[in-house]
Amino acid sequence: MPGCFKKTFFALASLISFASFILIVVAMGTPKWMTGKILCKTGADLVNATDPELVKFIGEIYYGLFRGGKIRQCGLGGRRSKFTIFPHMVKKLNTGLHVMIIMFLCVAIFFSLVSFGFCILNAIKVPYRAINGPAGACLWNFLAGGFVVLAVTSFMAAVKLHHLTERIANFRENVFRFVILEERFEDCFWICVASATAHAVNLLLIAISGIHFPKVKTKTEEVNVTAEDIMY
Repeated sequence: MPGCFKKTFFALASLISFASFILIVVAMGTPKWMTGKILCKTGADLVNATDPELVKFIGEIYYGLFRGGKIRQCGLGGRRSKFTIFPHMVKKLNTGLHVMIIMFLCVAIFFSLVSFGFCILNAIKVPYRAINGPAGACLWNFLAGGFVVLAVTSFMAAVKLHHLTERIANFRENVFRFVILEERFEDCFWICVASATAHAVNLLLIAISGIHFPKVKTKTEEVNVTAEDIMY
């Protein structure tokens, strides 16, 4: 049986792994990875709008990995619309990269659950095989956190290098053209960052659990030893 100190740290690590699993699932299902402001360039150019008048042509957009929505402001009032990324819009985006982000997160979910199981195992007993012990728990946490980091990095690349927001804003817009004025990473993006951080914390906890602290003898033990020494 593992010591009380080790049990506590592995129990805490298992809770963090499960929390990471929940965070990734929530982030994937919520359409608030990015928000931004979009300018209806075509409408503004048609009326030769000046700075005060541009407000009438500035709308909003938000989206996640599977769906989103936008408010089109083209001078005639706001028009709300919702959209889904699959199956049609994804063809106009960088399809491979977008699918890869989802795959990375799915793999991260799997490894988070594996990490959770291994931490529970190490909290209950001392495994005979090294791969089932702290080394295995470290490996699964490292893989889970690594795949989340890959997903987050890939999403940032899609936004900044492949102009993801602009492509989504202009999907099926035959008359009007929209330009991006402002982009912000929202809660779901930062939830994924928190998930990766959680696995880094787990690695630290597992490393600390392997430290062997010297046992401190109590005064009673010291007195008993002294008495035996005197008798013999």
